Amino acid sequence: MMEAMSRSFLYLLLAIGSTLAFAQNAHAVSAIDLEPASQMGQKLFSNSGTQGMVLVIVHGNKVFIEGYGRTSLYSREKPNKNSFLRLCSLTKIFTTDVLAKMALDHTVRLNDPLQNYAPNGALVPQRGGQPITLLHLATHTAGLHRELGYPPNGAAHFTYPDYALRWSWLPHQQLRWKPGTIASYSNIGFDLLSDALASAAHKSYADLLNERTLRPLSMWETTFYPSPAQCSRLMTASIDESPCTVTANTEGSSGLYSTPVDMARWLKYLLGTGYPVQPREAQDVYLMPNQLVRIDGLNYAGDPSGIGLGWVHVLPANDPSHLVEKTGGGAGFLTYIAIHPASHTALFVAVTENRRPSATHFNLFRASNTVLLDLVGAPRLPEPAGAGKAHAKTRRGANASKSANASKGANARKGANAKRNAPAASARTRNKSARVPGKTAKKTAPKQRAPLTAKPTKKGHAAAKPPAKAHSRNRARR
Repeated sequence: MMEAMSRSFLYLLLAIGSTLAFAQNAHAVSAIDLEPASQMGQKLFSNSGTQGMVLVIVHGNKVFIEGYGRTSLYSREKPNKNSFLRLCSLTKIFTTDVLAKMALDHTVRLNDPLQNYAPNGALVPQRGGQPITLLHLATHTAGLHRELGYPPNGAAHFTYPDYALRWSWLPHQQLRWKPGTIASYSNIGFDLLSDALASAAHKSYADLLNERTLRPLSMWETTFYPSPAQCSRLMTASIDESPCTVTANTEGSSGLYSTPVDMARWLKYLLGTGYPVQPREAQDVYLMPNQLVRIDGLNYAGDPSGIGLGWVHVLPANDPSHLVEKTGGGAGFLTYIAIHPASHTALFVAVTENRRPSATHFNLFRASNTVLLDLVGAPRLPEPAGAGKAHAKTRRGANASKSANASKGANARKGANAKRNAPAASARTRNKSARVPGKTAKKTAPKQRAPLTAKPTKKGHAAAKPPAKAHSRNRARR
């Protein structure tokens, strides 16, 4: 009882501190009119060639929500604030939200080895004497593959692999490089991270997420366990439909469902304009590009200036167009969140892919950045090198390889998948390309925050059986 009261008091102090910080800066932020967002959203939807879209923009306490297109191939219904959505890889920033809170209350430390939370008898691989830590998992620097492997034929989206399979797979893996040296996008890493958090908390991860994040924010429709009523409202793509089902097997990486109303609450939380507010440590930069050999698969929305806990920073914090973003995709969806901290404005967009897209070289993430920056009156991001080629594809998600094989990036991904799901070559960003043109990362990048610390804890689970060989296409997740 006393522990629970102490934890509640800690959260209250964090919330008060963040609210005061916002209030001190609020006088410097000009009020932004969200009325143009409707027309901007219509243009974004038309240019994307997608089937359906929902757009949520929050500025301070102002909320804009609008739907475009249709909810499914044969429906005339327009998406609305209560449409049910797949968040895909936006799930990862919910996982790191829980991680940051557990680090702040000393349940875990970011530099805790994953081995501390492994099932009984499961040995987590190392390389170069460096163990995988929770921070490595949260920053895609653990040296793991992007995916465990191909899901079985007929497996529903975001239901593979399960806990037993990934923990029987992991001990037999050789890490691709020494942890902490290369950032390479990994879905399996985030599922292992959620397993570790559940182990540290001695409860299921779904219960942990509800307790720490969803329930305090009244996000009642954000879940891994959709009801029949919710499934009846699920937006679907015309090219890659899959059953609306329980997705708790990928609860750390990609399984969450939600609604635009819930995502508006989430954006307020991220901005610090609602109550409670997110601890600032959850959005901090923990790795700079010049600390890494290279960065793979993290530049879809812009070249990283810093890597956070699931988040990617684009441009340095002192740049007027600095963004904090996270991309997602899979099961016929593309999802995206971008935060413009300087104006206390954030954007969420979700689209479902069309059978015959009118724009096969349209980058929804970068176009959404333009919408957000134009709305707040900030300069647009610089055009990336090779714009209109590999970086400008809109075909993400489960059928990405089918629709983009003509591009060099898609062919690279196909070849990489043949090598045990190595990251997409088209997503590779090396140190030089990850810096802002004309500036150096050392001088302009946000200051790195020291990792949060806490005492490690252990909890064991029964060892799992070895994985069966799977034969199916890989359902890509961003």
